[in-house]
Amino acid sequence: MYNYSRFTQYAYLLAAILVAIESYRQYEAGDMNKAIIMAIFTVVGIFMFFFRRSYAKKFGGYNKKP
Repeated sequence: MYNYSRFTQYAYLLAAILVAIESYRQYEAGDMNKAIIMAIFTVVGIFMFFFRRSYAKKFGGYNKKP
């Protein structure tokens, strides 16, 4: 379970980076509505990365206790 959690936290970070790049491209193209929505998704993705990371650390040693 811990390995799955490790993978998903980095998947959120990768998705946030890709959405940030697309948000910048939309901003340069002049479509502000799409750029703002994608920027919000970027912030949510970064938040989810840190949220999943904290829970992985919190519950990482849970199964190791006797």
